Amino acid sequence: MKFAEGQKPYVIAEIGANHNGDLALARKLIDAAKACGADAAKFQSWDSKIFSRNVYEQNYFLNDDYRNRDDFTLKEIVEEFAMSHDELGELAAYCREVGIDFASTPFEDDQVEALVEFGAPFIKIASMDVNNDRLLRTAAATGKPVVLSTGMAEMGEIDRAVNILEQTGCSELVILHCVSVYPAPAETINLKNMLMLRDTYGYPVGFSDHSHGIEAPLAATALGAVVLEKHFTLDQNMFGWDHKVSTEPALFAEMIKGMHTVHAMLGTRRRIIGATELEQRPSYRRSIVSDRDIEAGEMITVENTAYRRPGVGLDPALFPLLEGMIAKNNIPYDTVLALDDVEAANR
Repeated sequence: MKFAEGQKPYVIAEIGANHNGDLALARKLIDAAKACGADAAKFQSWDSKIFSRNVYEQNYFLNDDYRNRDDFTLKEIVEEFAMSHDELGELAAYCREVGIDFASTPFEDDQVEALVEFGAPFIKIASMDVNNDRLLRTAAATGKPVVLSTGMAEMGEIDRAVNILEQTGCSELVILHCVSVYPAPAETINLKNMLMLRDTYGYPVGFSDHSHGIEAPLAATALGAVVLEKHFTLDQNMFGWDHKVSTEPALFAEMIKGMHTVHAMLGTRRRIIGATELEQRPSYRRSIVSDRDIEAGEMITVENTAYRRPGVGLDPALFPLLEGMIAKNNIPYDTVLALDDVEAANR
């Protein structure tokens, strides 16, 4: 897989854990992502090792408080929502059958190896692992393109991550601007950081979006994003971690359509005048005309001329050459002037 500046944005439907540990639901999400026009259906390869024992003992994770609940503990829900190696393999096979790229974010070395086994076209490094040198080296060593999210990261941390990837053999890298707030308010998005990242590191850039709506992905496309990642669900009201900050299929499809339209509008830096424009140019432009009756021998001036449509006669830009010349013959009012109508004043 190649990611290159100027390409149509590669859209990743971030399913993450929105399958709720249910393979049937995961397949429905893959089908829906394909129907929306997404290029990849992406999962997350974490298991219960993602948290330390202390987190499970506190039974607390960020804003999701599992304490004082009698239906499940944090560890139970993590284990329920996690996808095993074999289950991810089944989803990778189903993606091939459907005709959409399979991807998943790894959090351990063996999960990276599994993605190579499953034929994932790239390795996605989550923002939380921008400082995880072990995982960065393992991902780079696969020889696959790496997509690096930069949420929460300071420039020194991004520098270090990029250096590790390059030194370990990564030659294809996409750096994603990301704001790790769920959902991210509009005033925090700061999309021009994409341009800074591209100019600083020289790699294609993209955007991992956690905002509501589709405005940010459209704006990111206009700024040159080659990869766009956004959380995807069948129903925002479904039980689970990320459903409420995810986008449902109808809006996701509208987003992709809009992104493709914006990309088509961007065109090229080279000035192009299309055939249709050229054909209709005479109708829209103006010609030099007489603004009153001009008698033979009378001088052509600003006062006795005007510019009117259509542009089938002398271009208004030629008036400095015409000014001061003499009418050869009587020229009626509102006549489109021609060079044959005038002669030099000193002849």
